[in-house]
Amino acid sequence: MTMRTPLAQVRGLGSAKEGTDHFWMQRLTAIANIVLTPVLVYSIVTHVGQDHQTVKSFLGSPFIAILMMLFILSGVIHMRLGMQVIIEDYVHSEWQKITLLIANTLFAILIGMTSIFAILKLSFGA
Repeated sequence: MTMRTPLAQVRGLGSAKEGTDHFWMQRLTAIANIVLTPVLVYSIVTHVGQDHQTVKSFLGSPFIAILMMLFILSGVIHMRLGMQVIIEDYVHSEWQKITLLIANTLFAILIGMTSIFAILKLSFGA
């Protein structure tokens, strides 16, 4: 006896078995963002009005640079996962869904790589 509906049997569709991975990754990045956001806020608030060189040396310190890169990585992954859920839920045309999912991933990569490049440039003094 099978639990599948006749339509699912005909189409060969079933569970993708990926829902829990997506769920846990989104929760993990949310927790990371809760922890890392105060570091970003602290660094902005404490350096308001400071000269460029002071801010550059602060952001270029290894510990702060690593924290900022972790914040960017966590934020970009969380953003991509959240937008993926929205696209999958609300876009019903298959070609539009695929196009938007590809654009979402490419946008997340672009934002992440650009931001991390900027931090590395500050860290290594280029």
